[in-house]
Amino acid sequence: MERLEIIDLHASVDGISILRGVNLSIKKGESLALLGPNGHGKSTLLGLIMGNPRFHLDGGKIILDGEDITNLGPDERSKRGLFLAMQNPSEIPGLNSADFLKAAMNAHRGKPLTLFEFYRKMEAAYKEMGIPLEMSKRNLNEGFSGGEKKRNEILQMLLLDPSLAMLDEIDSGLDVDAINVVAKAINEAAAKGTSFLVVSHYARLYRMLKPTRAAIMVNGRIAVDGDPSLIERVDREGYEWIKRELGIEIEKEIAPSMNQVSIGVCATKEAIDNGK
Repeated sequence: MERLEIIDLHASVDGISILRGVNLSIKKGESLALLGPNGHGKSTLLGLIMGNPRFHLDGGKIILDGEDITNLGPDERSKRGLFLAMQNPSEIPGLNSADFLKAAMNAHRGKPLTLFEFYRKMEAAYKEMGIPLEMSKRNLNEGFSGGEKKRNEILQMLLLDPSLAMLDEIDSGLDVDAINVVAKAINEAAAKGTSFLVVSHYARLYRMLKPTRAAIMVNGRIAVDGDPSLIERVDREGYEWIKRELGIEIEKEIAPSMNQVSIGVCATKEAIDNGK
């Protein structure tokens, strides 16, 4: 990915207007921190970029490296290098974790992995994330703790090796040790050239990731787009200064809760259905 452009994006969920003209761009190698009050469209934006069918596009475009991907399905977006780690990954009874991971990886390749190649990559990823390899035998996220689900999302990221990874509150529910593991994996991916769009309410994670930019979403729009110093200001002052300095009245929550499955399921559903 060289550049992702979000142009005047409008979207609704269940008839409720959430995104109200979002303009944003991310270049190769950038790490963008996306902040904002709860319920103001951050998760909706990430889901829409990934092609979540729950969201209704009311206007605007999503351009990836000059290609209009606005109407592509999530599987095609995933194959083009986009990845979304969900805020609340769902449990998928009957779907073996290892089978899921293999299908996801093969969906991104012209030639399927051999069993040896897959096992070697999977073993390395589990080790890096501090997850016992035995968990690969369990159904996807079934019976996992909140922290295990979040580590599993980053494990998927490592194996799929996206060019742009979007992380929706990946730090929520993690203890200090787990946050360190997750942050290390993200920083290593960033050092290799992966771009990131990261949503979090905690400056702690951002201090560990050291994003190159920060943007603040209010009322379904990007109110401020600037340097990382915005993170520390929000941490100190909250969002009241936006009303005071920019004259923007901050509405109450405008977006419903987003508790959807990892995009990996959407991206590989056809492959799994076909037994690949």
